[in-house]
Amino acid sequence: MSTTFTADRIAGLPGPAWLQARRQEAFERLASTPRPTSSDDEWKYSPIEKLDLDSFEPAAELDERPLPAAVSDILESIGPRAGVVLVRNGRVDKVELAEDVAAQGVRFGGLADVGPESDAALRGPGDHGGWSTHLHEAFLVDAAVLRVPRGVAVTRPFVVIQWLDAGADGRSVFPRIVVEAGEQSEVTLVDYAGSDSIEAFSSSVVELNAGPASNVRYLQVQDYREQVLQTGHLVSRAGRDATVRVFAAALGGSYVRLFLDADLGEQGATTDIQSIYFGEGSQVHDFRSVQDHHSIRSTSSFLLKGAAAGESHGIYSGVIIVREGAKGTDAFLTNRNLVLSKGAGVDSIPNLEITNENDLKNCGHAAATGPVNEDQRFYLESRGVPTDVAERLIVFGFFDEVVSGVPIAGLRELLRQAVALKLRAAENAHA
Repeated sequence: MSTTFTADRIAGLPGPAWLQARRQEAFERLASTPRPTSSDDEWKYSPIEKLDLDSFEPAAELDERPLPAAVSDILESIGPRAGVVLVRNGRVDKVELAEDVAAQGVRFGGLADVGPESDAALRGPGDHGGWSTHLHEAFLVDAAVLRVPRGVAVTRPFVVIQWLDAGADGRSVFPRIVVEAGEQSEVTLVDYAGSDSIEAFSSSVVELNAGPASNVRYLQVQDYREQVLQTGHLVSRAGRDATVRVFAAALGGSYVRLFLDADLGEQGATTDIQSIYFGEGSQVHDFRSVQDHHSIRSTSSFLLKGAAAGESHGIYSGVIIVREGAKGTDAFLTNRNLVLSKGAGVDSIPNLEITNENDLKNCGHAAATGPVNEDQRFYLESRGVPTDVAERLIVFGFFDEVVSGVPIAGLRELLRQAVALKLRAAENAHA
């Protein structure tokens, strides 16, 4: 057990009685769960020794600091918004909600803003949670909660900005986001995470709960500085005939492990997850996904595209689970990786776990890892494009298959700029 994350630390955390009780229960689960090692199947290819959590103290109370200019730039790029929540150093700091949206019964803010129903909103990661999610639950202080009533369709996006500033230097933070979409509602949430140049550990959990026939879009961009460690668990639960669409980009951090967990437990549920990562230097991006089908006629798709440059390492382990009774399942997962330098590496392990082999509509996976396609490069070179430019264009096109589908123009441009910066850094390191 860690010498930093102790029961005494939990006792000193703020919050209502129900949250204190949840934290205590989670700590008991944490204490009885062995800390993962590289010998565990789920962490087999991951350099887990990078998670030296004892060097990070729990985050302190918020102080008064001006917002960095980057936050304003991000919000301006996203454009018109239905509401904004600033989560600073793991705690909700500022809340804005448009009057016309509030008039429709939408609630958006921290636990104190949303009210006494907050306890029910925090369902937890569920069956696929583990040691890292027990740690998160045990030290959770606040959450950004978005609740959209039945039949309400909000066309403008809601935005959560997660920012780590100097107040989180040398500390651990535990941000939480919960979306509760009522029956036949429609909502889009943008989650943008960034940081100052600090050393910190972020343990995040996101819950997307889509009611019957609802439509939920969640767009996550993680662009932490290179000294930040992160473990994240994103669980989506699609109700009957509901659709959940997820986009997740992992660009920053020194070590990032993201678990994308799709729970398809209702008839006609649909979940589509598209993700990208781009590693440089000594970064590690470690993705794990589960598409868990346990009801009839449910559909899921997962696509992860990544690039590893310098001495970075990409890891992907994914599984489609089709349980007994999940007739008519339509599921596929795809992982494509580019290795852009000799010192970089990628491990990719897709799997199927089918209990019910009868009456499946479709179920499969595909994976490929390699350098820039030589035929594509030759085609461009034969038309007068210099080699370095040709490779850059190929990498841009590789990522743009996913980025072009992001439904917010300003966010697409931010992502393209981030990919360009990554490419430039990789080229400069190689020069």
